[in-house]
Amino acid sequence: MRIAIIGAGFTGLSCAYQLIQKGHEVVIFEKEGFPGGLAVGFREKDWQWSLETHYHHWFTNDKNALALANDLNHPVIIKRPKTSVFIDKNIYQLDSPIDVLRFPKLTITQRLRMGTAIGLLKYNPFWQPLEKYRASVALPKMMGKRPYAMLWEQLLVKKFGLFANDISLAWFWARIKKRTPNLAYPEGGFLKFANKIVEEIEKKGGKIMFNTEVKKIQSEKNIIICHAELGSASKKIPKPASRQGGQVRDDSFDKVIVTLPSFFFVKIAPQLPLEYKNKLTKLKGLGAINLILRLKEQFLKDGTYWLSICDKKSPIMAVVEHTNFMDKKYYNNEHIVYIGNYVPHDHPYMKMTADELLKIYEPYLLKINPNFKFLASRRSGQISNFKLFKAPFAQPIIPVNYSKIVPPFETPLKNVYLANIQQVYPWDRGTNYAIELGEKVAKLISSA
Repeated sequence: MRIAIIGAGFTGLSCAYQLIQKGHEVVIFEKEGFPGGLAVGFREKDWQWSLETHYHHWFTNDKNALALANDLNHPVIIKRPKTSVFIDKNIYQLDSPIDVLRFPKLTITQRLRMGTAIGLLKYNPFWQPLEKYRASVALPKMMGKRPYAMLWEQLLVKKFGLFANDISLAWFWARIKKRTPNLAYPEGGFLKFANKIVEEIEKKGGKIMFNTEVKKIQSEKNIIICHAELGSASKKIPKPASRQGGQVRDDSFDKVIVTLPSFFFVKIAPQLPLEYKNKLTKLKGLGAINLILRLKEQFLKDGTYWLSICDKKSPIMAVVEHTNFMDKKYYNNEHIVYIGNYVPHDHPYMKMTADELLKIYEPYLLKINPNFKFLASRRSGQISNFKLFKAPFAQPIIPVNYSKIVPPFETPLKNVYLANIQQVYPWDRGTNYAIELGEKVAKLISSA
């Protein structure tokens, strides 16, 4: 079969990788000049490795991602970084049962109750009975009001904002269930790993049309027509010359797999029934904003990699010091710090510049590290540079009974399939599940 895949994120790449090994003719269309989707990376002049525009890592039980890396003989680094929370102007490590029992902000009874609740969730293999409960209602009853209010409510609000009270307990279960002390990272960065998949696809005869946007897909009898046009190369990341693509005309395929967010799918597929469109557009999601600081000094001096901010009033959700996980030598000995947020696509932050956001963030960052004045450090050269990256859709909203509204791979358009992160459930979105999603839809198509 001749198959088109729209989007060269990890879902599209893994799908193409599977299909081409089964003898199908595969063409991937990608609007940008590089692969990776939400896990895309960029590389500065003096860096050995690329860096993700939005922080990423794997857990050691992310079997699909690790299996693909193994299949490609791509090295993976496994380490145990430090994960902490920021509460009342202090950083507390909180990434093991011992840390929970030592947590000084709660009484020993509260710690034991919270630890027991987390343990029960982690070792419970069944998520289905949990999805009908709201995390905001169930968790205070399970672990007590004070532990929930101090830690978990803060994290839910910072991650989901106005949707915090709607999130299913099944989503929270998945976050606890999946977490591992050790984390994994593909050597060279996610961009290098994505390019390795691209090379394998091309080596086996697949085509990847970068800087090529599919504007419309149209079903005619048993054939799908893709109307695509060549765009200008992205300024973010230089694209290999061999992948410049060319002037693209309308092309026909036996099957088409769309890996774009649902609202883009609705936009490019006008033949979709109104009822189906309405179901897709009712699925909610948040965008992501990451301000990346390149520093000459370490910011989180205690070595914390991931710092969750437990403060509803904070303008920041998390501070992630990448070089407290991966060695700074790969980044010209710079200290790389992400300042992350999930916000609605129409949030004021989405319209701000990097300078404007840094001015908003700095007072709170000074609470975390009072000795590091960011704006002054920029003038003195302590900040080498900083960049802002935005994604309009990055985090699905998972309400109660989400399994009943997850869209299937098959769409009302014959031979057109949808595979995107809104179909990842009960697990949280991430490259491992993007890879798994691609493998699932490839298996479905091959068995059809």
